[in-house]
Amino acid sequence: MAPAAEASDGKWYTGMSSDNIKGLVLALSSSLFIGASFIVKKKGLKKAGASGVRAGAGGYSYLYEPLWWVGMIAMIVGEVANFAAYAFAPAILVTPLGALSIIISAVLAHVILQERLHIFGILGCALCVVGSTTIVLHAPQEREIESVAEVWDLATEPAFLFYAITVLVAALILVIHFVPRYGQTHIMVYIGICSLVGSLSVMSVKALGIALKLTFSGMNQLIYPQTWVFTVIVVSCVATQVNYLNKALDTFNTAVVSPIYYVMFTSLTILASVIMFKDWDRQNPTQIVTEMCGFVTILSGTFLLHRTKDMADGSHHSGRLSKYFNSEDDDTSGNNDGYSSGATPLRSPDSFWQP
Repeated sequence: MAPAAEASDGKWYTGMSSDNIKGLVLALSSSLFIGASFIVKKKGLKKAGASGVRAGAGGYSYLYEPLWWVGMIAMIVGEVANFAAYAFAPAILVTPLGALSIIISAVLAHVILQERLHIFGILGCALCVVGSTTIVLHAPQEREIESVAEVWDLATEPAFLFYAITVLVAALILVIHFVPRYGQTHIMVYIGICSLVGSLSVMSVKALGIALKLTFSGMNQLIYPQTWVFTVIVVSCVATQVNYLNKALDTFNTAVVSPIYYVMFTSLTILASVIMFKDWDRQNPTQIVTEMCGFVTILSGTFLLHRTKDMADGSHHSGRLSKYFNSEDDDTSGNNDGYSSGATPLRSPDSFWQP
């Protein structure tokens, strides 16, 4: 069957397939729930940190906080919708739609957490929407897969095995060497772990989603050991992501964590999908370039959201945290916001004063 790019009318775009539309709707629903969950979980983490050891300091008191569980349930609902979306549409379509969760998170952080959103943040949100729309309109059709064994063959090809091993080694280095030394001061440590592991979890989620989709359609995939291997990988990767994302959210401002996490996670996921599922093999150069333009537009939007947070709190000179922070008792300048005069407010003010 000729692909859409080779339609008889000579046009490279003939509309989205029904599977892509299902994936689109599920992905949008997912972003709504996940975007809201960031804020609710952050509220729960702050509440829990006021009466126990913060998550950013290695504590788990948030597990006893109902508000955190509400946020966690919202995130689970969003992830289930996201899980289903990957069964119908390629990762290069589903993953960039997480930009909507950034918009929701930034707006709610402005309203609920008083993490102010500068006027340029609105432009950043608009760029995210434009970029996502561009990618949606030019996304490749889903690859036809008839069994989970076929996905396993794709996952065990040399190129993807090399990628997976590289990711695991990098994540282990971050966990063992960088987390104890720089986890509390460098935002990229926690987010790097989440993003690296997340790219593998998405590939496994997609494999498991395809297996369940085929099973529900009458072709039982639960009899294959590969299905259960993918399930174990999903559980392990998601647990790791949740742990380090909690640490990032508790230590740094939500309006900074969300866009940086999105950019890294999406970039690595698209790379993993291109390697494993060979998405670009089914597209012409025009589609690929247009998708990349859409992705760069989203990156521009997330960059503006990041800088918006800096500008909103009155700092725009440096992208790094000040090396030293004044304690509450020693602050003689009258500045009790937890930052030195020139520091970029990457960290949540509450994280400085809570035990």
